[in-house]
Amino acid sequence: MKSIKLLLLLTSFVFLNGCSNKKLQSSNTHVPYEFSILQLNDVYEISPIQGGKYGGMARVETVHQDLLRKNKNVLLVHAGDFLNPSLLGTIKVNGERVRGKQMVEVMNAMNFDVTAFGNHEFDLSYKDLQKRINESSFDWISSNVLHKISGKKERFYKETIGVKKDLKDTYIKEFTFGENKTLRVGFISVCIPSNPKDYVHYGNIYENIKRSYNELKPKVDIVLGLTHLSIDQDKKIAEMLPELPLIMGGHEHTNSYDYVGNVAIAKADANAKTVYIHRFKYDPSAKTLTFKSELKEINDKITSNVKVSTIIKKWQDILNIKIKEVVDNPEEVIYIASEPLDARDTPIRSIQTNMGDMITRSMSYAYNNEVDCALVNGGSVRIDDVLSGDINAIDIFRVLPYGGAVLKVNLTGALLEKVLDYGMSSAGTGAYLQRYNVNKVGGKWMIGENEINKSKEYSVAFSDYLLKGFDIPFLNEKNKEVLHIYEPQKNEIAYDIRRATITYLKEL
Repeated sequence: MKSIKLLLLLTSFVFLNGCSNKKLQSSNTHVPYEFSILQLNDVYEISPIQGGKYGGMARVETVHQDLLRKNKNVLLVHAGDFLNPSLLGTIKVNGERVRGKQMVEVMNAMNFDVTAFGNHEFDLSYKDLQKRINESSFDWISSNVLHKISGKKERFYKETIGVKKDLKDTYIKEFTFGENKTLRVGFISVCIPSNPKDYVHYGNIYENIKRSYNELKPKVDIVLGLTHLSIDQDKKIAEMLPELPLIMGGHEHTNSYDYVGNVAIAKADANAKTVYIHRFKYDPSAKTLTFKSELKEINDKITSNVKVSTIIKKWQDILNIKIKEVVDNPEEVIYIASEPLDARDTPIRSIQTNMGDMITRSMSYAYNNEVDCALVNGGSVRIDDVLSGDINAIDIFRVLPYGGAVLKVNLTGALLEKVLDYGMSSAGTGAYLQRYNVNKVGGKWMIGENEINKSKEYSVAFSDYLLKGFDIPFLNEKNKEVLHIYEPQKNEIAYDIRRATITYLKEL
């Protein structure tokens, strides 16, 4: 009798335990797979900006590590533009310009997973770009940019220990959950064809992203976009690919979050003033995805990661040595911009901006305003960003990284008019001229309130680069209508355009 009761008890235990396991297994199939993506775009500076208040890659790494502590399934991605422009990139170390080496070193230390090509990556020569790709430990993707060499179009590649490996159109990340459970997340990418170079072939962005999407989709559970395009181009892609849940984009420098149908398009602020954190939940049974996006400000309330800070300090010490050759206190706040100063590439090379006005006023100030006008080529301004709030000397070096003297040039009114016409016709390029005290009114060029007299002699403050004839071929010291050139001495404000700008801003 006892044996029968024992047998019944054991049978009940096995049955109940089996039911319990089945219930657990059944419920597990409905437990969503959770992962996160930390998105950056258009980051040129590894250190904090605006007097240290915002940005800083060491602070971003703190946010990254916090996410990893909560869930190991985190991706760190960059939507393009990080090798240039930067102040550090212009300086020489051991006789060679840095050209984004500092950014790759920091991104390697942060364990970035994948980056899109941005148009500013191609500011570098092919030789320098190849060095940066080879140095990187992360993946690079784009389906529409190819290396153009000897009339042929080939994939860009990464060479590691003598082994060349082609870069891919797409990227796949496989996450693991528990035992034998995986989730494959794929990324597609294209780059805006706004920076033509003889070593780059840009394929059609829409044809190529559609092709890469169709090739990738059968291989993964989820497809996401990681693009470097204008917002209008991203919106068109969202219309083309309505099943794409999220496009993480770059190129614009101001944060935005848009929807086209069910497709979200997220862009953070430039220079890591903000980042996006996307938190995903994927139901493996229903094969459905939900996510929430958080725009997180990177500010001085976030502590800096020690490992990344050490690398940044090394580069910052190198930079400070160079800056102190021109100004004594690089960190000093010299101006508070209540209205943002626009130094973005497109405006500064196309229209008169308040940043261009500020620089050219500084050039005139360097000569005690004893010149008729001041001119600088828009291409001298390299920051491709806006400045607001506290501005220090380092910010001005970021705006004008190449420096150079402000020259006082006497020339004929006829040549001055010709120079101004050339600059106006060059809108959209680096030869477009930012101006002070000279404007075109009713088809006539005016110095102050007076029309330029072609036979009169004028005194103009020029950036020294312009007198080299690179942007305006006929503007050089050999032109007979260039009557006199004064080159400032080292102790003069005009000796360096950055010193002139800093000194002027401090006086306001």
